[in-house]
Amino acid sequence: MWVSSSCPVCQFCQKLSEAPTNPTCSVCQTSENLWICVICGFVGCGRYKEGHSIRHWKGTQHCYSLDLETQRVWDYVGDSYVHRLNHSKSDVKHAKFSSKCEYPGDNCVNCMHDDSDMGGVMFSSKADTIVDEYNRLLASQLETQREYYEALLSDAKKEREHHISVAVDKTINDKLQELQLKLENTMLEKKKVAEMNEKLTKSQDIWRQTVKGIEERERAQLKLKDDTILDLEEQIKDFRYSIKLQKSIAKSSHADDLKGGMLVPLAMESDSGKGKRSSRTSKRRN
Repeated sequence: MWVSSSCPVCQFCQKLSEAPTNPTCSVCQTSENLWICVICGFVGCGRYKEGHSIRHWKGTQHCYSLDLETQRVWDYVGDSYVHRLNHSKSDVKHAKFSSKCEYPGDNCVNCMHDDSDMGGVMFSSKADTIVDEYNRLLASQLETQREYYEALLSDAKKEREHHISVAVDKTINDKLQELQLKLENTMLEKKKVAEMNEKLTKSQDIWRQTVKGIEERERAQLKLKDDTILDLEEQIKDFRYSIKLQKSIAKSSHADDLKGGMLVPLAMESDSGKGKRSSRTSKRRN
């Protein structure tokens, strides 16, 4: 049936017979000089219009197109009509068929067929020849298409592998650069930390020496203050003793005899420092 037919030309003709409309180019919508691809059914205008049919051949390598006006098939590869081959083969078969007659001439009594039978046989022979030629051309075109698409698949596979290889190399290079940058940053940070640690160590030694000097000065100052306080306490004690002694002398009955006398301090064996301070006190009294 037409519905299940795989021939795109037959399907196109069936659609036109069911719904008569003017066919147009699939690209520019023109209705003049139309050709239909016998491989996929693409309808395009001829080279004397916009040339979409020949562009379709260049893009898909479908080299056979049927002229919708003359019903002749054009071969873009051979740049000629394929019906010339059909006519030549049909003429050869017709010649072979005619040569079976044993008697020459048109009024052969042994040939038991009329002109109508001869015409039917010739039409059948031509039809068979056309079908054979069409099948041969279709098989050749399908083989060409198979090689064409296999080449496209091979090119696409090679291009895909090339893109994958380029992408992998780019990814690896980017990753290596990233790792190298991280390593350089880490080494730089390590160097900075080492320098900072060295500076901190030097600063720590300096601060230790400074703190030690401060502690020594504080200890010396504390010792000096303690010595000063002890000396002042001894002087206060001597001063109190001197005042007490003067009061005692003033109350004594021999005060007049003691006036103008000299007070001689006695050195004490247990505390020489106190003797010295007493000596200094006596000197101050005089």
